[in-house]
Amino acid sequence: MDIELRHARIVVTISEAGSISRGANELSLPQPSLTAQLRRIERALGGELFERSRSGVTPTPLGERLIPLLGDLVRRADEINAQAGRATAGHLRLGNTEWTPPTLGDALQSVLPGTAVLTETLSPDAAVAGVRRGTLSVALVPGPARLSAPAPDPAEPALGSVTVVREPVWLALPADPGRAEDTWVRYSREHWLHTVEERLLAGLGRPGTARVLHHVNTQREAMTWVAGSGAAALATPSGATPDIRLTPLADTELVEMQLVWRRGAVTEETLRRLVHAVRDYYCGYARTIPGYWRWLVEHRAELPELQPFLTGSAAC
Repeated sequence: MDIELRHARIVVTISEAGSISRGANELSLPQPSLTAQLRRIERALGGELFERSRSGVTPTPLGERLIPLLGDLVRRADEINAQAGRATAGHLRLGNTEWTPPTLGDALQSVLPGTAVLTETLSPDAAVAGVRRGTLSVALVPGPARLSAPAPDPAEPALGSVTVVREPVWLALPADPGRAEDTWVRYSREHWLHTVEERLLAGLGRPGTARVLHHVNTQREAMTWVAGSGAAALATPSGATPDIRLTPLADTELVEMQLVWRRGAVTEETLRRLVHAVRDYYCGYARTIPGYWRWLVEHRAELPELQPFLTGSAAC
């Protein structure tokens, strides 16, 4: 077989990770699959590239000669992707999961002058897939989505991610406090909040007694049911709507909102500006939710990513 870019990425990833198991984790591939692919690559190259041991892998004499060349191939390919991205730098396409306020695009546009910022709301897996294919520049997705997303084709560049903000899961109630007791709206098993919801409701002792009206697949749909039926649901502040009340949970969980991109396709400066702009915008958004800004300020020690935006702020 001919050596392709995807083969070079596999070898370089294993070399940088220091072991096949860690390389499989980096590539989101099963270890047996990665081992089989490495063996095919080594046969094509005429010998083993790594010596295996319990502590990991080290290059063989052949590996010492070829791995730097393969690494150079990967770096050149990433640079081509980056140059191509800069050549079409007039547009930045951002995929988002559920939370896309109309003014978010304006906030991002303000820090990227000369770049047309286009936003699109997608499911977490669809947003990550769009970044992998190159149809999206970046995506804002819940943290669990990155772990459960389908394994990438090794031919694709590796994905990078950073936690932009973490937010709590709270109890969502209708604005009218006269709701039916123990009547709930739940999330479908496909929704990224489902497993968090399971744990939180178990802590509240609800699963055995709650009457479930409906299973939804978006937080916006959940809020519609809460407002219209008088039921309760769980939601993040970014998933709430103005016609419901959010009540903090004493033993809540923090869920991550991550920015995901394809390595080499977006400049470091663009990523820095995007992350800063989203965090700044989120804190402004938090001030519009009754009680939420105060909660953020009181829990600032748990939210290191928001420290620069919360330090010195008065609770309100």
